[in-house]
Amino acid sequence: MSGVITRLVARQRQPDRVEVHVDGRYAFVLADVEAARLRVGQTLSEAEWAELRQRAAETRAFDRAVRLLSLRPRSRFEIESRLRREGLGTAAIDAALARLERLGYLDDTAFARWWVEHRRRFSPRGRQALYQELRQKGVARPLIEIALGDFDGDEEAVAAGRQRASRWAHLPPTEFARNMMAFLCRRGFDSDTARRATARLWRELGAESDPFPLD
Repeated sequence: MSGVITRLVARQRQPDRVEVHVDGRYAFVLADVEAARLRVGQTLSEAEWAELRQRAAETRAFDRAVRLLSLRPRSRFEIESRLRREGLGTAAIDAALARLERLGYLDDTAFARWWVEHRRRFSPRGRQALYQELRQKGVARPLIEIALGDFDGDEEAVAAGRQRASRWAHLPPTEFARNMMAFLCRRGFDSDTARRATARLWRELGAESDPFPLD
């Protein structure tokens, strides 16, 4: 396809993006540095049209990825998967990912550390649960091990159970222990860690009785 550029206009909400109209119709959006090479009245050859369409696809993929990253950090796999689901081409996605990595917007090591810290602050999980979450997000095993390097399962389990402990403070010790153990195991803590945390949380409530009297 070829045609004549009939309009070049900067987007109101994205002043660094330019809408390109060809033969009186909207064609695509380019970064302003790409659009600076164009002029109204310019005739595009088929090769030029194909190149600009590819540049536009790369710009679209990059802009979409940036919007996703503005909501929260994401792994490379998450961004790639989302862009593929939205039907963006492989070449455009690869170019966008490479650019994001060069700019430091995509970094799976930093993402894994952020994920662990975010969980620690707002919704503590066991080591295995965190490991599985990060694997599902496409983070490589060595990077997960780095992020979990200083993970303290006992402290995380206690942190995870404190709010529930106050809610269950009125329960008999065995019922408290049963509820807390089940809750912590669902959060991905192994049974030994959950048991130690349960006993500690029970003591923090000021109780003198043993929550595991049959042991």
